[in-house]
Amino acid sequence: MASDACAEMALPAVLPDPSARLCAAFEHIGNTRMQGLPFLNPALRVEAVGFQPWKEFWLGVIVTPWMMNLMLLPRESEHWPTIERGDRLHYPFPAGDYDFIMAHDASFGEYMMCSLFSPMQQFGDHETARQTAEFALKMLFEDDVPETSGEEKKRPTLQEKMATPLSKRDFLRGRFLNKETTK
Repeated sequence: MASDACAEMALPAVLPDPSARLCAAFEHIGNTRMQGLPFLNPALRVEAVGFQPWKEFWLGVIVTPWMMNLMLLPRESEHWPTIERGDRLHYPFPAGDYDFIMAHDASFGEYMMCSLFSPMQQFGDHETARQTAEFALKMLFEDDVPETSGEEKKRPTLQEKMATPLSKRDFLRGRFLNKETTK
């Protein structure tokens, strides 16, 4: 029996999907620290979008009335990086390389964030913000930069892709973040 207990202790602690805790914490922030600020978008609410395991993390997007961020939270507690708040870590994705900033909230602990939008005034409704978050996650895992002979591949960052204007038609056709469709 003792060897079974030791084997269990050797496994990394897998933490549950943080979506509910994340929403509760950011709703509290919205109702307290952010309450009444002029840059809040009243058409939006707090939502954790698309959280899924990625490497030893939980990866998803948090949508709030004041910002939209890619989020990394611990999934395997023993692999969580030990860096100072405000420090950055660089993570490669198929779509490019992204920097995440270490942060902490008293109600759910440490997390890393990569800003997508702030403030959120360009979103007329919550459904559009949610769809944008879903597309951002999808695009993070797509390598849409063609190979070029003799030149190094230049990958646009997710922020650069998201800064490209997008027509309603392109959005509905799923051409979100594709620079070639917006020329």
